[in-house]
Amino acid sequence: MKYNKLFEPMNIGKCEIKNRIVMAPMLVGLGTIDGTVTEKQLDYYEERAKGGTGLIITEITRVNDVTGAAAFAQMAASHDYHIEGMRKLADRIHKHDAKVFVQLHHPGRQNIGLLVGTVPACIALEKAYKGFPDLLYKITPTVGKIMIDNNIVPPSVCPSKVEPSYFAGGFVRGLTKKEIKKLIQNFIDAAVRVKKSGCDGVQLHASHGYLLQQFLSPYTNRRTDEYGGSLENRMRFILEIIAGIKEKCGKDFPVIVRLTVDECYEKIGYPDRGYKLKDGVKMAKILEKAGIDAIDVSSASYDTFNYWLEPISFEPGWRKYMAKAIKENVNIPVIAANLIRSPKQAEEQLEEGVQDFISLGRPHIAEPHWANKAKEGREKEIKRCICCLNCIESMQNNAYIGCHGECAVNPSVGREKRELKENGDGRKVVIIGGGVAGLTCAEILGKRGFKPIIIEKEKKLGGQINLANKPPKKEKINWVTEDLTYAAKKAGAEFIYGVEANPTYVRSLDPYAVVIATGAAPISPKFSGDYDSDKVCTVDKILAGKVKPKNKNICVIGSGMTGLETAEMLAEKYNRVTVVEMASSVAPGTWMQHIDDIMPKLEDKGVRIMTSEKLTAIYNDHIETENTSTGTVTEIPCDLTVLSLGVRSVRKDVDVYKNYGYKTYVIGDALKTGRIATATASAYNLAMNLD
Repeated sequence: MKYNKLFEPMNIGKCEIKNRIVMAPMLVGLGTIDGTVTEKQLDYYEERAKGGTGLIITEITRVNDVTGAAAFAQMAASHDYHIEGMRKLADRIHKHDAKVFVQLHHPGRQNIGLLVGTVPACIALEKAYKGFPDLLYKITPTVGKIMIDNNIVPPSVCPSKVEPSYFAGGFVRGLTKKEIKKLIQNFIDAAVRVKKSGCDGVQLHASHGYLLQQFLSPYTNRRTDEYGGSLENRMRFILEIIAGIKEKCGKDFPVIVRLTVDECYEKIGYPDRGYKLKDGVKMAKILEKAGIDAIDVSSASYDTFNYWLEPISFEPGWRKYMAKAIKENVNIPVIAANLIRSPKQAEEQLEEGVQDFISLGRPHIAEPHWANKAKEGREKEIKRCICCLNCIESMQNNAYIGCHGECAVNPSVGREKRELKENGDGRKVVIIGGGVAGLTCAEILGKRGFKPIIIEKEKKLGGQINLANKPPKKEKINWVTEDLTYAAKKAGAEFIYGVEANPTYVRSLDPYAVVIATGAAPISPKFSGDYDSDKVCTVDKILAGKVKPKNKNICVIGSGMTGLETAEMLAEKYNRVTVVEMASSVAPGTWMQHIDDIMPKLEDKGVRIMTSEKLTAIYNDHIETENTSTGTVTEIPCDLTVLSLGVRSVRKDVDVYKNYGYKTYVIGDALKTGRIATATASAYNLAMNLD
């Protein structure tokens, strides 16, 4: 398919962008404490420019070190010494005929109090002692967590003293007018540095609940002076920043505003909180009049997280109506993400007049060469983002230990310059298991010149994905199998289906190496009580459709995401479902966005959740649980008990293959149980290092 509109050039101000594809700003965590651009950041961004993207907008780039540092490893434009690093970034991106804008940012109340005032001290300590970062990342996971959990941290700042952000917690204080004036100047000075570096423009981040948006929202801006109250007053902060940038950098220096046009509070049950789309349209008109060169339409905040960074259940394009409403009311280019996941969808939204530029955030993490593959008719080679949220979860978790974010479908993130050694020389590698680990391994080994042979006992590939795709609105997870299968076949992998691998069969293939990727199986302990075997099953039997209860009382034991998603699936079949969890909270250890996504659905379907309850006995018509705090025993009516208690690794014959003299390796869930990201990462590490 030809994508004429997608690859048509267009200007932002006087800056010509070669196509309509924009890499959205995303913090990955490849930076350093003082905010200078690192080689890893340069490699990361250049790979996306090399991949054909027209415009790259950097990650959140701080303008203030004291209250405005959102992470230890982010870019900064807060000092003159940052100019040289941004110049290197501009040079690397311009080399590929792409443009780069720097996103200027302050987190406001969404900052984690641990970072307030910390970064300047850390910069000074690193100058005095080069080993300080290692020490910092050693103590932060423990000491930092204690400080955050007990609110032993400075307050974050906001236009007014308000409730803390849902995500950040801690305390919040209002800014003084003197601080407001200083912050305005911080933004202006940062823009001047960006221009001096040779970058092509700036983006002001007035979205996702950060400081600029906090001034715009009546929920977080309760000031009574000229910076609060009316819409005109609430916009004064950003308008003075825009005016200052245009004055100092010139009217031809492009300024984009990334704007939340709807805070989406009504979607989480607070219809009277914040502002809505009609207000966002008014803001967009005022910003256009103020002289900005484009508007990047977004939505929501950290309080309404899932409505700007969607989990897997959201439909692609669900919020394009917001971008269209803005485009119908302004005469400057409109950029928008709109959960776009394919070139076809991108082209359609351009043709429909929804927007002028296609902003791709997570898709650019998953697939650096998205643009070139679309342009060259290689759409099937695009590794699609499945909205699993591993990127943000890993980025947040790894930030405390000095590591970067990871991608479930692209384990090479942060290692863009790692060499792919093509020294396989046609040597056969038998891979036992065709799940995501086996497929990832096969693709990379094939590219290296090995001859990968996948033996899959089932008649289809995918492994655990063929169960994970069964709950409602999980269809996107199928993309992992589809994309990895295509990539492995293209790399020369051979597939043997419906065969249970054994040492004799494997030996007949005369391999150089054997890779065990046989996955995991559900844990199924025995319980006290008196029950027939058909009254208990593991969760995989429900997901696979081998057990199909209807109009039954069902207890799901375990509230991990698999248990919760299975509970939703069972409730849709008119069953009365109770989820029993031994921990004191639902889905312990699960990224909060997944919980926020599914819990309202379970509530709507009448699913009962019982926490702090341990299953002690099973009977044919009921189960018994014991409260972990009080010891109270509860009897729950139950026709079927579904166990969702995790999985354990499945691997066999490892020593046999080693005794045959084959190099033998174990990857994926067979090595250590986890998620898609851990499976693909272990496969990547093996396949890149196999001698």
